Amino acid sequence: MHIPACDTTVQLTILPFDSALEKALMPSSDYDIAQWLYVPNFYAEYRYILGTRGEKPLICVGVNPSTAAPNDLDNTLKSVERIALANGYDSFLMFNVYAQRATRPDDMEPTLNPQLHAENMAAFRYALEQTRNGRPAVWAAWGNIIEKRPYLPGCVRDMIALGEEFGAQWFTAGKRSVKGHPHHPLYLKKDSPLDPFDVKAYLERELHCF
Repeated sequence: MHIPACDTTVQLTILPFDSALEKALMPSSDYDIAQWLYVPNFYAEYRYILGTRGEKPLICVGVNPSTAAPNDLDNTLKSVERIALANGYDSFLMFNVYAQRATRPDDMEPTLNPQLHAENMAAFRYALEQTRNGRPAVWAAWGNIIEKRPYLPGCVRDMIALGEEFGAQWFTAGKRSVKGHPHHPLYLKKDSPLDPFDVKAYLERELHCF
């Protein structure tokens, strides 16, 4: 379990995504960089991207990261990888609406750190750029947890705008909640299909009031 050690808005120096990526692309004694993408490439209070290398990645979007790392995936990311492969993708990239690590979403900081959010959006742009042919595929998988903090819908709005630049296709997997929130990856069948998702309509219909 990861419990945040500090408030990132005042007590933490945030490594810019470009700098973190540069280090993540250098050889590591901890994991094979030809197989894994891990940014930053060390355990920190935040994580931009964790995933595998490929030409056709499925970008999965949760709310915020927990403890997973290369060669040490938690059950959620194991499910993400299985569903990505079952749907014809050769890799997965785990991204999150907000980059602060917190196993329990209730431990997320109460206010948005603008710098952390900006660097997280730089990471999302990079993730979108990794699809070599065709349109990037983005799997919305944040569940009801999106309601935990009032700043999260705004983060999703920024992601939608970035996705439009790349013609991103949005999907969900599994049954959506009564409120229309996408299903969390945990406990989905390993061959769960991806269903097209009108994320803009969802944002306006379900998240405008938070």
